[in-house]
Amino acid sequence: MERIEGTAEDAVAGAADTGTGAGGPGEGPGRRAGPRPSASLASFAYTAADEEKRRGVRRMKTTATGLLLLVALVYVLATWAKNEGVGGWPGFVAAAAEAGMVGALADWFAVTALFKRPLGLLIPHTAIIPTKKDQLGASLGSFVGENFLSGGVVRDRIHSLSIGGRLGAWLAEPEHADRVTAELSTALRGALTVLRDADVQAVVGEAITRRANAAEVGPGLGKMLEKVVADGGHRKVVDLICVRAHDWLVEHNDSVMDAVQGGAPGWTPRFVDKRVGERVYKELLRFITEMRDMPGHPARGSIDTFLTDFAADLQTDSETRARVERLKSEILGRGEVQDVIASAWSSVRTMVIAAAEDERSELRLRARASLMALGARLATDGRLQAKLEGWVEDAAVYVVTTYRAEITSLISDTVAGWDADQTSKKIEAHIGRDLQFIRINGTVVGALAGLVIYSVSRAFGA
Repeated sequence: MERIEGTAEDAVAGAADTGTGAGGPGEGPGRRAGPRPSASLASFAYTAADEEKRRGVRRMKTTATGLLLLVALVYVLATWAKNEGVGGWPGFVAAAAEAGMVGALADWFAVTALFKRPLGLLIPHTAIIPTKKDQLGASLGSFVGENFLSGGVVRDRIHSLSIGGRLGAWLAEPEHADRVTAELSTALRGALTVLRDADVQAVVGEAITRRANAAEVGPGLGKMLEKVVADGGHRKVVDLICVRAHDWLVEHNDSVMDAVQGGAPGWTPRFVDKRVGERVYKELLRFITEMRDMPGHPARGSIDTFLTDFAADLQTDSETRARVERLKSEILGRGEVQDVIASAWSSVRTMVIAAAEDERSELRLRARASLMALGARLATDGRLQAKLEGWVEDAAVYVVTTYRAEITSLISDTVAGWDADQTSKKIEAHIGRDLQFIRINGTVVGALAGLVIYSVSRAFGA
């Protein structure tokens, strides 16, 4: 018998030594305490609560055994009275008592055989629970798999729950939406905290780079540029460039003069170089001023034509598209660009964590509103309910049909890991009290049956 802690251990040990186990009359002392159960069986340990139930079983055993002894005493007295010549009733009483003893002993044997070998005898098909524990566990797992984990049973059960409507009505309540939002925020913060920045940055950088390299940007840029030119969106950019160029020329006229004079041949006179520089500067300033002030300037038209042709080349010219792809690869391959891509994760992570922690953040407010809207729609939209319930049913059926063997093996493997004696004790503590009523009923029914048989026999002169 396994050891248990505290007073329960002492009580079980005492019960074993005095022979008050699952057996009945005539049983010898129980076995001495064995080793403690392993840590893996701690959840199935024999507890003080089990011992309290076992004490109730002992009381019922005492009652059943006392009834057997009472019937035996009645049989002895009735037989003695019959042998002393008392006529009439002693024969009926003795027959009833005799049959009652037979019924009591037979049911004692049957009940005891569930948990141990009656009187310690090696009788076949006794001590069923300790010796057949593994087979019982396998049978229980098979029974659960066939009758509870079948696709039809799971689908019907989930369908009867009306998950879509219930979930919708639940989510539509503001306090429930707040609760789900808070839980999601906590989970999001936890996930972002656990993730290592270096690993995520590497993954994000690789994903962005791989996606950018896989997608050809030329045609897309060409379509976008074509639309911008058609809508005249580029003209403000040209206006800005012209204004800035004019202002720069006005502020840096000496720089322009020096650049022109510095490029002149060394043999030309200085005054000639100065006159040429002044002329170039004035013409350049006039040209820029006219471009700035004249929307219909020919140079602006040339820019429009160039941009239109370039947009078309980006979409149709293979050489232009190839050059754009090479330029894209060179830009993505630069370390500065990779650092910018990788550092984007830190900014996003900080932003998301801050939004998740703030109950009034736009992220949480939008999540809450979306949950409530989804709940309201689920509560009233039958088609959406059916779609959600179909997804849940399909997922549940897939799990139970695909992993049925693993689920049922959990039952059989768990039962197989239990200690046989401890399992027998625990089961007896929970159902043994009811089983003792079988002994009592056997005594009463046996006595009645014996009385009827004896009466019939006497009636027919046997």
